[in-house]
Amino acid sequence: MKEKIKSYINYTKFDQVIFEYILKWILITAIVGALIGSASALLLSSLNWATDFRENHLWIIGFLPLAGLTIGLMYHYLAGTAAKGNNFLIEEIHSAHNIIPFKMAPLVYIGTVLTHLFGGSAGREGTGVQMGGTIADFMSRIFRMPPYDRKIMIQIGIGVGFASVFGTPLAGAVFALEVIIVGRMRYDAILPIFLASFFANYACHAWGIKHTIYHITQIPELGADVLLWGLLASIFFGLTARLFSRSIEFWGNKAKKYISYALFRPLLGGICIALCVWIMGTTKYIGLGVPVIQSSFTEVQMWYDFIIKLILTTFTIGVGFKGGEVTPLFFVGATLGSALSAIIPLPLSFMAGIGFVAVFAGATNTPIACTLMGIELFGVEGGMYLGIACVASYLFSGHTGIYTAQIVGTPKHIAYWKSKKGTTIE
Repeated sequence: MKEKIKSYINYTKFDQVIFEYILKWILITAIVGALIGSASALLLSSLNWATDFRENHLWIIGFLPLAGLTIGLMYHYLAGTAAKGNNFLIEEIHSAHNIIPFKMAPLVYIGTVLTHLFGGSAGREGTGVQMGGTIADFMSRIFRMPPYDRKIMIQIGIGVGFASVFGTPLAGAVFALEVIIVGRMRYDAILPIFLASFFANYACHAWGIKHTIYHITQIPELGADVLLWGLLASIFFGLTARLFSRSIEFWGNKAKKYISYALFRPLLGGICIALCVWIMGTTKYIGLGVPVIQSSFTEVQMWYDFIIKLILTTFTIGVGFKGGEVTPLFFVGATLGSALSAIIPLPLSFMAGIGFVAVFAGATNTPIACTLMGIELFGVEGGMYLGIACVASYLFSGHTGIYTAQIVGTPKHIAYWKSKKGTTIE
């Protein structure tokens, strides 16, 4: 009888602890999610304004070098550790040493708006993630949270910033769990991140923000031929993701090698981008490129569209402009998939859709999050094909990625460990 009573008391205490844990995180994530969702709403509305103004006043692109100099001055004199951006957040989750300076949020916000207003080729995910991580870390200090919970809060900021920028709460939550360590997930933060993603997405919509909608109009029936063609296309998607990741590093290294003074890198880079836009006579490859992404689902794109966007974006980020890489990755993947549909016997919108998520999966090493994003954006009907494409692209992209602070927890193939002397699989 005493043993039964003791067991009942233990179960009661366990249930009480779980209840308190859930209540604690509901309250915290409701506040943090609302703040980050509101920040994302501000970012999205600002970028919409910047894009509309630029397209109606194309002369402003000529001032891109001055915008680059302004960004360079801000980050040289004010940023400090915040200059490392997304990688700084990931490093703090691996091993917390520094307080994330709150100035990271306004700096990356201003830098991103200037980049888009004056004609740089960049995205918005990096800004949303950095703003989210900054706000979450600031709130962890307000709540006086211990170091372990602070790491969870930074992870919340990453996932919530991503979720609210793209309107994909499931993908955003899993992205934060998957992006920290390649091949592994941290489930200790799973409840807080899912809760915060819901609240942030709700808050962003409450401000009247409408996210871009894409449609796959035709999904082929299950078949071995479709699978094989999809895998072939995914090899190209994975290799393109690898090229994108390495190109950012390439341009960054070249800028440091030939322009020793950091302030001049975005200035001179801005001159190059503005000249490229003038020579091409089109603005389709700068900014977010959302109209081109949308048209990729209805019209076959030129084979060189993805290459030009890849070069312009990696150059823009490499020389010091601010923004993100994900929306340009959508552009690269969708236009590549659209172009491949001319030689691969699969529906146009289907190819654009799997390219959209697969290149992103390879560049970020997050195949599960990208599969969920595809399902949230395009519907569950093509979920099997989306998943296979994301995993195949993930494998062929190698152990590189746009986030250099990622740690390889589980290798994509055994050859990786064989190349690391003295390293064994755990």
